[in-house]
Amino acid sequence: MYQKLVNHSTRRFTWYCESVRRNYNLYWFLAALRILLTLLPQFGYIHPDEFFQSIEVMAGDVFNTDVSRPWEFNTTFPIRSVVLPYVCVGLPLKFLKFVAPYAKYWTGAEVQTPYTLLVLPRLTCCALSFITDYCLYHICKCYGQNYRVRLIVHASSFVILVFGTRTFSNMMEMVLVSVLLCLVVDCMSFSEQVIHRDEYLREKYNKADSPVTRTKLYKLINSLPSHSFSCCFAVATVVVIGVFNRPTFIAFAIPPVFFWLHRGLGSKSVGFVQFHLRMLVFILSCIPGIIFYIITDSYYYGYLTNSEIQEFKVSLNNFVVTPLNFLRYNTVFTNLSKHGLHPRYLHVLVNVPLLYNVLGVIGMITVIKMIYKALILKQWTDLPRIQSVVSLMTASFITPVAALSVFPHQEPRFLIPVTLPVVFLHSQHIYQTSGTVQPYHHVQRKPTGAHSKMNFLLSLWCFSNLILTIFFGFLHQGGIFPLLKHFSAELQSKPQFTSIHLVTSHMYSLPISLLQLHNPHHTYYNRTVGLKYRKAKQFFSYEMGSVPLEEVYLKINELLEECERRFHFKKLDYRLYLAMPATLSEEFYSLTYNKSSPLSFIIEDVFYPHLSTEALPNVFSLTECSYDDELIGFCYSERFYTSPVKYILKFLQQFGLILVRIDKMKHLAY
Repeated sequence: MYQKLVNHSTRRFTWYCESVRRNYNLYWFLAALRILLTLLPQFGYIHPDEFFQSIEVMAGDVFNTDVSRPWEFNTTFPIRSVVLPYVCVGLPLKFLKFVAPYAKYWTGAEVQTPYTLLVLPRLTCCALSFITDYCLYHICKCYGQNYRVRLIVHASSFVILVFGTRTFSNMMEMVLVSVLLCLVVDCMSFSEQVIHRDEYLREKYNKADSPVTRTKLYKLINSLPSHSFSCCFAVATVVVIGVFNRPTFIAFAIPPVFFWLHRGLGSKSVGFVQFHLRMLVFILSCIPGIIFYIITDSYYYGYLTNSEIQEFKVSLNNFVVTPLNFLRYNTVFTNLSKHGLHPRYLHVLVNVPLLYNVLGVIGMITVIKMIYKALILKQWTDLPRIQSVVSLMTASFITPVAALSVFPHQEPRFLIPVTLPVVFLHSQHIYQTSGTVQPYHHVQRKPTGAHSKMNFLLSLWCFSNLILTIFFGFLHQGGIFPLLKHFSAELQSKPQFTSIHLVTSHMYSLPISLLQLHNPHHTYYNRTVGLKYRKAKQFFSYEMGSVPLEEVYLKINELLEECERRFHFKKLDYRLYLAMPATLSEEFYSLTYNKSSPLSFIIEDVFYPHLSTEALPNVFSLTECSYDDELIGFCYSERFYTSPVKYILKFLQQFGLILVRIDKMKHLAY
């Protein structure tokens, strides 16, 4: 009987160690996958802000190249601080600028390419995203929670795999929220220990009869470490950095800061005096960071100069406060309408389930249950303790979502900073049986109804995140980066005085910083001749947005006539292109051939994969047209039941970005 028990315990311990090892291996695999997906790179283009609020600004400053500088960074009314973009994107690009000439000299390789300009800042963001992983691990360790399960769920989320490696200000907001929560949880755990020891020693002190014992206990009470203002400067600094990064950080910072102020309140050693003192010290600790940001931004945008400081001509007009400008801009309804208005329930009903699918739905259901218990059933004792880590995470999830739902402009990426609270609270609901550490005797049992439900939720989680990683990481607007690589190579090989004109339709704005074009406003100096000159602009892009193709056709004709005129009178050659989703190709062919003076064009290239939500593929009926020598078109619809293989191939061809080269006009006379 004893030997049987020993064998059972040995098998159980071996199984436990193997389960832990598998969990660690799975997490490290997902961590390596995050780095690999960054290096590939991901072609998916989520939103223009991932370029136009970071790479496009910093590349222009570092390399002095031609860029499309966004309005948020204009000097008249700047609403974005430059500090974090410079740290996350500017420093990697400065490093690339420093290394590039040495690499060219020693190896002959050109390292300053569209690939490195895209990937190097993303690698920095990828490295920063692992701070969130560590914060999640540290929080779990502080309160003895299962960190393995949470790390695996966290690392398998497409929010981390895709959004976490992009140069979004929201990504930095996610990292800062994670750091803030980690600091606050550290302080809460430390305060609980100190307060518990303090109350225990005071109770012993009051019961002690011997003066010697009371003296010893009194010394022990006084030797307890101070905890009331622990991490105050660090917490305040993180809040300042977050607010200057995105003023919406206030919504994410309110719950952690409140819990930091509220630590131990109600105990014998902490009262309202300490609460208000903490608040005062916290406000004072914010001042150095605020001053640093204001001065840095004021220098960058030209509001403050060295000469003005030397001549003592500094006034309030010499300082710019970007968060204040941000709030002033976004509180005007007409300004928000320029960027799109959404229903105020979009975050709750669409964006939370989209970002966190199973976890998001469970989170919203849990919140509804808590509200029902509190307001309807009055079961306050069933709710988490006010100073517990569960309450902190719940408030850090509910408060930002509710606050951001007030504003009518709502995008999914605005909510990615709540990733850590959502994962911490609800990972155990979906990852409980597969690969996690369970008691040994559960292994041989058939899954119960609850375990079957968990397996279903886990499968749904994995499938959803796989599909969303492919969609946002590789498919959505995925042809734009290969298109830029194509033009980068063409700009290197084309004749010197040949200009390139590109018209784009139904696709996002081009981050032309990746092309490394000469700045047409920069003055160069020729030492041989002793003259200053400017290099002519040789790449022109015309973004047509989602206007009808009829207007695109008119724009092409207008450009074609202008280019032909310049070629005829100034002998300046040109190349004219049109880039559009493959779903619009047949419509464009039909449109051009039905005109009295049809355009002559050829398909230069097709970049796969590419999907534009402004021109989705047609699933039910695919139209194909062919034209004879007399430009008479014959169109027919391809149906699935007539030729399934041909239908599928035709359908897949729609997931591309077509680059059309317009031939020169032969019929114009001057």
